[in-house]
Amino acid sequence: MARRCDVTGKGPLVGNNVSHANNKTKRRQLPNLRSVKITLEDGTTKKIKVAASTLRTMKKKAAEATAETTEA
Repeated sequence: MARRCDVTGKGPLVGNNVSHANNKTKRRQLPNLRSVKITLEDGTTKKIKVAASTLRTMKKKAAEATAETTEA
């Protein structure tokens, strides 16, 4: 399975570990993925991998949407 967010497509980045002696070795910075169950329109559930930053944004957008509906 790919280490990639199913919503945004965020994946691993490549960089260097740098020691005090300035030696550089390759490293991968992996996204902070979480498994989340979502309910589809037909009522079935599916597990998807979502980055933690994306999950945070999704929760924020959902809160804003509910605030707008209760306001009106």
